[in-house]
This record gives sequence, C-alpha cells and structure tokens, in this order.
Amino acid sequence: QEEKKQLTLKVEELERKLESTSAQNIEFLQVIAKREESIHQCQLRLEEKSRECSSLARQLEMAIEDAKRQVEQARDRAVSREKAAQSKMLDLETQLSRNKTELSQLHRSKKDAECRYESRLQDLRDRLEQSESTNRSMQNYVLFLKSSYDNVF
Repeated sequence: QEEKKQLTLKVEELERKLESTSAQNIEFLQVIAKREESIHQCQLRLEEKSRECSSLARQLEMAIEDAKRQVEQARDRAVSREKAAQSKMLDLETQLSRNKTELSQLHRSKKDAECRYESRLQDLRDRLEQSESTNRSMQNYVLFLKSSYDNVF
C-alpha cells in the first residue's frame, strides 16, 4: 500500500508535471501560432511591397525612357534650329557679299558716269565757246561787210 501510495503520489506529481508541460506546450503552440501568423502577415506585406516596388520600378523605367526620348527630341530640335540658323546666316552672308559687290559696282558706275558727264560737259563748254567765238567772228565779219558796203555805196 505504501508503495502504491508513493506510486500514486508520483503519478499525481507526474500528471501535474504533464499538465504543466501540456499547458506550456499549449502556450508554446499559441506563441508559435502567433509567430507563424505574424510571419505570414509579414510575408504578405513583403509580397505587397515587392509588387509595389516592381510597379514603381516599371514606372521609373518608363519615366526614364520618356525623359530620354524628350531629351533626344529636344536635342534634335536644337540641332535642327542650329542648322537652320547656320543656313540662314550663310544666306545672309552671301546676300551681304552680293550687296557689297553690287554697291561697289554701282560706285564704279557712278564714278564712270560722273567722269563721262564731266568730259561731255567740258566738251559741250568747249563747243559752246567755239560756237560763240565763231558767232562773234561772223558778227564781226557781217559788221565789216556792212561797213564795207556802206563805204562802197
């Protein structure tokens, strides 16, 4: 009986320990379940953040491509404007050169015309003077003839 009592006490003690251990196991299982749930939630958030990062990465790539395209278009427009400006500048320089040449020719033509005019004017003056001289000579001759006829008659 004594042995039975001791064994009963041991069994009771072991049952308490078993209950205590079972309670601890239940607590551990609850802690593990909470941690697994937390891990699951973290994994869900991680997946969501990963999708968000992927979406943002695609948006960033698209924005970079768009910016590159805009920069290339702006560069092309700038090159085109620069070429047009250079072409216009060359045209203007050519026109300026032509105008200078034409102005130089006009100056020469004006000087030639002035020289011809002066020469012609001098020639006309000389002829006028000669004509006036001839006219005076003729008038003098006419006067001489009148006076001679008067003297004769």
